[in-house]
Amino acid sequence: MRKDGTRVRHEDPMYFLIPHFLTKRYDAMNMITLDIPEEPMRVYMNRKRQEGRSVSHLALILTAYLRTVEEFPALNRFIMGRKIFQHNDLAVSMVVLKPGGNGEDTMSKIYLDSSDDVFSVQEKVTSYIRTNRQTGEANGLDRIMRVFVRMSGLLTILIGFIRLLDRLGLLPKALIDVSPFHASLLVSNLASIRTNHIYHHVYEFGTTSIAITMGNMREVPRRGRDGIVFDRCIPLGVVMDERIANGHYMALAFAKFKKYLREPELLEAGMPAGKAP
Repeated sequence: MRKDGTRVRHEDPMYFLIPHFLTKRYDAMNMITLDIPEEPMRVYMNRKRQEGRSVSHLALILTAYLRTVEEFPALNRFIMGRKIFQHNDLAVSMVVLKPGGNGEDTMSKIYLDSSDDVFSVQEKVTSYIRTNRQTGEANGLDRIMRVFVRMSGLLTILIGFIRLLDRLGLLPKALIDVSPFHASLLVSNLASIRTNHIYHHVYEFGTTSIAITMGNMREVPRRGRDGIVFDRCIPLGVVMDERIANGHYMALAFAKFKKYLREPELLEAGMPAGKAP
């Protein structure tokens, strides 16, 4: 019935029971910091730059996440109405600051596909940022929010009705397409405003089960053969809805995610046909 997800019907019984005990996403939030060594990414990006190709940290992280979801598809699930659904696509919602220095921002979504490699993801990121930073322009979400604000007298009733439609799986696709709350992943690059990473909540409204923030680089101690060494790392604050997958599954998934970022060359090829879930 839902326009954005397919009901999961074959899973361990515990998965079907947990949403009845933990009925809210904020009840089921698990949080972790992943320190991603920056050197492998920097070496890779410099090599690509010499080849005339630009690749950003954000594109590497998004592509690594895409590859991880292809191997661990439960990351792309969500809970709605105490039922489990699999997203029909992989949409990433992201905040973009508008020019002017007054702190104004907007939010929209990037759609990733199994055929994407790090270069096509970079193109999508560049196009997304350019489009959403255009001065004086408003994306679909901005326009809808302005309409809602004009209806301030009915706003509580209107939002309540939208939430009901979402819970029943009847929310129109046109609204789902512009809603940043209906996504596979929320990403916020706080390093772009020179801020430390945070643990961003997963919204109770919508379908986003995982949030990742990128923070200022920092040096992380590690025991080496000759004593303590410090690795320059990008810290990622990750928040997960534990109802979509158990801790062991999440640990395996994010270990693979980190492996991709240690070996960025693996991100140059799209997923072979027939391999994506």
